[in-house]
Amino acid sequence: MSQPIRILLQTTIPAIDDDWHIGRFGLLRDYLAALRDAGGAPLCEVTARDRDAPGAPDSVLSQLDTSSFDEMWLFAVDTGDGLAEEDCAAISRFRQRGGGLLVTRDHMDLGCSVCTLGGVGAAHFFHSKHPDPDPARHRIDDTDTTDILWPNYHSGANGDFQHISIVEPRHPLLTDPDAADGAVHCLPAHPHEGAVGKPADDPSARVIATGRSTVSGVEFNLAVAFEPSADAGPAVAQSTFHHFADYNWNPRLGAPSFVSEPPGDALAHAPEAQRSIERYMRNLTLWLAGRPVDMPLAA
Repeated sequence: MSQPIRILLQTTIPAIDDDWHIGRFGLLRDYLAALRDAGGAPLCEVTARDRDAPGAPDSVLSQLDTSSFDEMWLFAVDTGDGLAEEDCAAISRFRQRGGGLLVTRDHMDLGCSVCTLGGVGAAHFFHSKHPDPDPARHRIDDTDTTDILWPNYHSGANGDFQHISIVEPRHPLLTDPDAADGAVHCLPAHPHEGAVGKPADDPSARVIATGRSTVSGVEFNLAVAFEPSADAGPAVAQSTFHHFADYNWNPRLGAPSFVSEPPGDALAHAPEAQRSIERYMRNLTLWLAGRPVDMPLAA
């Protein structure tokens, strides 16, 4: 029997009630904790935490490379001070020793403390820090929330879902044997997604999925996958942490008071979209741990 996959779900802010603290990712935590291998044993051991108070290295992140975790899902919800230099160095070493890493952020400069992470940090583009090298994409796409500048791609309301386009060849993360065409096709929607792209000097990375703005019709990148190698473990850069947040899976669970956009409810009435999103989460879990995404699990 395989050992459980040890997963760290981690935010880049301390436990602030009126913010995107780790408790707002509880549905994801519960979904991962409920996965069972073919023998019925838990597939994962899930640890979910916020960072320590900023201004000093985090007690876990600054030692991540010496921890027993197999993978980390990092929700960069800070405004620039979420990761200390020591945290970034240890996270980079964690991936160098084979650990799997998902790094996701949001619009404009939200989560920009991830920029100095080895490899995967270079796939994240912000407004004032490490901007997209293509100035044509320096555009304001979400015109409803006027105080949010680019990048802010509008894929739909929180609580709705978006249909994604797969960049061929189809990556294992986007396979779904239960779908008619064998592919994942949905992710949660969000009014202002961030920007990710393939780092020009990294041959291990490629864009694997794109979305399309419901406002302008412009296509934008949703996820960049980094293939594992002898030098680094697998990694994914994702355009927004809202693909993983409770509020986007079920808006009735609430959001911080600064969220002003009215939510939708399309996802609640779309069981096939829900199943597709869950399959993507399952695929991430397995792929980041170096396991085949088609390995049998308990029903």
